[in-house]
Amino acid sequence: MNQTKQLEELEREILDNKVCPGLARSATQLVMGDGNPDGDIVFIGEAPGAQEDQQGLPFVGRAGQFLNDMLQLINLSRSDVYITNIVKYRPPNNRDPSDQEKAEFLPYLFKQIAIIKPKVIVTLGRHSMEAFLPGFKISEVHGQPKRKSGLVYLPLYHPAAALYNGGMRDTLIEDFKKIPKIIKKL
Repeated sequence: MNQTKQLEELEREILDNKVCPGLARSATQLVMGDGNPDGDIVFIGEAPGAQEDQQGLPFVGRAGQFLNDMLQLINLSRSDVYITNIVKYRPPNNRDPSDQEKAEFLPYLFKQIAIIKPKVIVTLGRHSMEAFLPGFKISEVHGQPKRKSGLVYLPLYHPAAALYNGGMRDTLIEDFKKIPKIIKKL
């Protein structure tokens, strides 16, 4: 069975198991992921926002446009990578996902990663980083690849945070430019 079919099956499993029913009721739809299910790089954010909830795709709002721009900077596009979130439903009023919500979705995220088999997981923001690299502070480790359980993780600031903080924007772009070098080393 190919990766696309496996991901569709995983999506059905989330729906059948009624993961986070409270979030599901307040959201328009499940936002599973987008891009190349056979890509070397998986980008993981925290949860869908309003635009993502409407379109059913991750990172399609302003932060997503910034992510697209940064991908272009390193000669990649959304079709070269896979993009997803820890939590697959939009939290009401774009609040941060709760620890409970993240915990409910984490086993499915791990299955998603196992299906895709990326070389690098790029965590976007604190919530995503903490799911894979607990005990670290993003302000101290952003842009520094970390190897754990046979995978390489690159913690980055979230594109949304960089939209509101010019200094963080430059830092994120510089960190982002490290991705091709990391892939090449692997």
